[in-house]
Amino acid sequence: MPELPEVETTRRGLLPLVGKVVKSVSIRHPTLRWPIPQSLLQILPNQTLRGLTRRAKYILCEYDTGTLLLHLGMSGRIQLLDTPYPPEKHDHFDIEFADGHVLRLRDPRRFGAVLWIDNKDNNHVLLNSLGPEPLVVDFNAKYLHTALSNKTLAIKNAIMDGHVVVGVGNIYASESLFRARIHPETAANKLTLKQCERLVAEIKSTLNDALSAGGSSLRDFFGVDGNIGYFQQEYFVYGRTNEPCKVCAKLIKCIRLGQRSTFYCDKCQKR
Repeated sequence: MPELPEVETTRRGLLPLVGKVVKSVSIRHPTLRWPIPQSLLQILPNQTLRGLTRRAKYILCEYDTGTLLLHLGMSGRIQLLDTPYPPEKHDHFDIEFADGHVLRLRDPRRFGAVLWIDNKDNNHVLLNSLGPEPLVVDFNAKYLHTALSNKTLAIKNAIMDGHVVVGVGNIYASESLFRARIHPETAANKLTLKQCERLVAEIKSTLNDALSAGGSSLRDFFGVDGNIGYFQQEYFVYGRTNEPCKVCAKLIKCIRLGQRSTFYCDKCQKR
């Protein structure tokens, strides 16, 4: 699943569309995670895209009368096409702009989302209860230590909880915990303030490094221009089961936590 760096990379790639006017909308397969609103066929044409922001793993396309919410799901990707080719089997949704550019959503597994938030609706159920963004000042050691104080679950699962902090998925949770030298099974409420300081710093560092590399391309992720990300070349632990740790040379281990594969070095990350 695309995580924060991949979604942010996608958002940045779409920025050339800001200020452009929508010509038409095509909905070929509306049955994604939630049905694509057919009303978009009438709502979006002739509206100008005023801004592109991101909240957690959602891309928010701001128009005069509301906001289009896009989510890539498990396998989705967004393309920005200047010379559109005929849509293929998994190309479910297009926005064509007056200058000829096309925003196209491809989603083989159909777990993505295209939803509309009218300006009359101040909030949306998918956005209401999200935790802080990991790269902002408010996500700090004091906040994290307080947020974890009553949580007995494993720290890896805790930092993947969008109510605690958004956008830290399976890849970047494993990588951040390794960099912070914290065992992924450590009970969240057992972390000291000093450990939280280190973990917050490494979450920010890991995500920023991934952004600089264009995200991770493991299976389905490509940027809007079709280029892959390169952060997978810098992994310390993720997907490296039985390979030597880059720090101590001990073999990387893999366990299941929260039904997710979790990678760590039991020498560098002692409990």
